[in-house]
Amino acid sequence: MAELTPEANRAARAILKWSVRDLAEKAGIAFSTVHRFESTGSATASTKEKIKAAFAEHDVEITNGDYTGARLLLKPRD
Repeated sequence: MAELTPEANRAARAILKWSVRDLAEKAGIAFSTVHRFESTGSATASTKEKIKAAFAEHDVEITNGDYTGARLLLKPRD
């Protein structure tokens, strides 16, 4: 699974049009924790997993191709 970086975190939030507060609420963590991670890159593995799980619940995947980022997973149309 791809590593969560501050840049990928901001990209994923942008895809979903989430604020830092929105992400904190959906991940079940403090606003200050998300803000600190985006500012310094410092977060526990548990925090990063909670963030990635919140994105995954909304069909956004963290990627590590040539550059770190995020992408929206499109569901097939019936």
